[in-house]
Amino acid sequence: MRKIIKGAVDKLGYEFLEAENGHKALGLLSVFHNDIGLILLDWNIPDMTGLKILETIKANTLFKHIPVIMVTSEDDRDKVIAAINQGAEHYVIKPFTQEDLVKKILKCVSTPKR
Repeated sequence: MRKIIKGAVDKLGYEFLEAENGHKALGLLSVFHNDIGLILLDWNIPDMTGLKILETIKANTLFKHIPVIMVTSEDDRDKVIAAINQGAEHYVIKPFTQEDLVKKILKCVSTPKR
């Protein structure tokens, strides 16, 4: 799935940073937050949930302006609502096409920051 996501990002000409768990993702965000324009986040991540990472991102003044797209197989309505309520811009449910993801990415990167 990360290959499909990376392919969509590459297709748009953006650089792609990747983390295999939540702590590494937050570490990358701490270092590169000025250069990150969008976060693609799965719900199911080793060592913490995507919702916990989303809460951490949106609680930090350095990160909260960065749009987040949840890209996940979790289609439970309550989880979708929880992610949107925590500040996710979009919620993409697997499986999806690269074109679907590109459309969501373009919506987020062309939207003015809050």
